[in-house]
Amino acid sequence: MAKTASTPGGSGKASGAQKEKDAPPPPPEPLRVPVADSHTHLDMQSGTVEEALAKAASVGVTTVVQVGCDLAGSRWAAETAAAHESVWATVALHPNEAPRIVLGDPDGWSRQGAREPGGDAALDAALDRIAALAALPQVRGVGETGLDYFRTGPEGMAAQERSFRRHIAIAKEHGKALVIHDREAHDDVLRVLTEEGAPDTVVFHCYSGDAAMAKICAERGYYMSFAGNITFKNAQPLRDALAVAPLDLVLVETDAPFLTPVPYRGRPNAPYLIPLTLRAMAEVKGAPEDTLATAVAANTARVFGY
Repeated sequence: MAKTASTPGGSGKASGAQKEKDAPPPPPEPLRVPVADSHTHLDMQSGTVEEALAKAASVGVTTVVQVGCDLAGSRWAAETAAAHESVWATVALHPNEAPRIVLGDPDGWSRQGAREPGGDAALDAALDRIAALAALPQVRGVGETGLDYFRTGPEGMAAQERSFRRHIAIAKEHGKALVIHDREAHDDVLRVLTEEGAPDTVVFHCYSGDAAMAKICAERGYYMSFAGNITFKNAQPLRDALAVAPLDLVLVETDAPFLTPVPYRGRPNAPYLIPLTLRAMAEVKGAPEDTLATAVAANTARVFGY
């Protein structure tokens, strides 16, 4: 629960501003063509799963892909997908999770709290458990995995790459989509995919490359999923990338509770806000909203096999 500040004799404006920032944005105009949120974290959002799904469905977001980032979250994703017809799951160790397992997490930054170093053996054991979850029928993807050089320094790169390579193997073993988290690591992500041999289906979640990289992804048949940050003022490179991305390789996502689209940036994100991002994408593509929604819906179903 957020704390509110008050001053004797004050106007309460700070408190009111904080309440507005914490408040969920209003529902947008519903889509005419239903789509899926291809990447969300319901376990990090307020309210119940049932409430989130009902609110999303009311605006035309009828399917969500719940993404795992660690062992506990991946188990929860699989269980939630099994319990709800409109939810599919992906399972993985997030790129930043691998170094925490190998090197330890003394500050307890992750949801597991402080941890001792476990070395490569602990990482391999965790990956074995991810592989077992990936075999479940309601699990339709392996991810989010990849490389993240923003939060993890040079000391954690080996653990990240070891984990990424194993996730690629797991995706290929089970015939599941590979969902990639790529932050400030474009060249190395593409290199590892080439060295290992990419699975049949690859998705760059929250696509963060430029137009030149989008052309490389298109040549290789990789899907690009765009999030609410495409609406940000400083996101012209993302809009340029979307402009050149083939319509049959484009997905839409929230990455909720993060990356809430303008005009609600900074407030809690959730699957029901997908229409805002999709409409911004349609404007960039110069395509009618219904045309983009139809393509995105078909692409997401094809990627995750539902």
